[in-house]
Amino acid sequence: MLRFPVTPMNVKRTVTIALVGGALAAWLAGAATSNRDLTPPPTVDTHPIEMKGAALASEIARLHERLRPEVSPRESPRNLFAFRAAAPKPVPVPAAPKAALSEAIPPALPPQPALKLVGIAEDTTGAPDDADGQKSVRTAIIAGEGQLFLVKEGESVTTRYRVAKISADVVELTDLGIGATRRLALK
Repeated sequence: MLRFPVTPMNVKRTVTIALVGGALAAWLAGAATSNRDLTPPPTVDTHPIEMKGAALASEIARLHERLRPEVSPRESPRNLFAFRAAAPKPVPVPAAPKAALSEAIPPALPPQPALKLVGIAEDTTGAPDDADGQKSVRTAIIAGEGQLFLVKEGESVTTRYRVAKISADVVELTDLGIGATRRLALK
């Protein structure tokens, strides 16, 4: 076997390396943990908007709790998937017939359309008819049912009325259904 003589140089070297390594380890441990007093964290002032946000968050939480049902829904006694014939309805007993009225009630008339006389136009022709030697033809301008009607005597206004007569400021309409006369005047 080979034996190496222990020389003081090797011992010195080993002791130096151990001392330098220990000092280095102590220096690193001291740097990692400091013994200095830590200052407390700065206090943060809460702004009014942050307080409103906190109030809003608490209100949201309260509403969420309110939405949770405390009572479970009732169970319906009906089974929607089972078919069962409905019980027959009782037949109503007919009432005694009423005595006939001595006079028949006339049928209800449909409501009259809203017609308005807007104007009257007059056109004179060269044919002699009047004392002046000219014939005048009048045209009534009637507004109603979202339309404007330009009609002369004998023409229809809607399907219900026919123009009977046009004077200087009044138009007479005849109801084709019942034969009644309706007058429209300029206002």
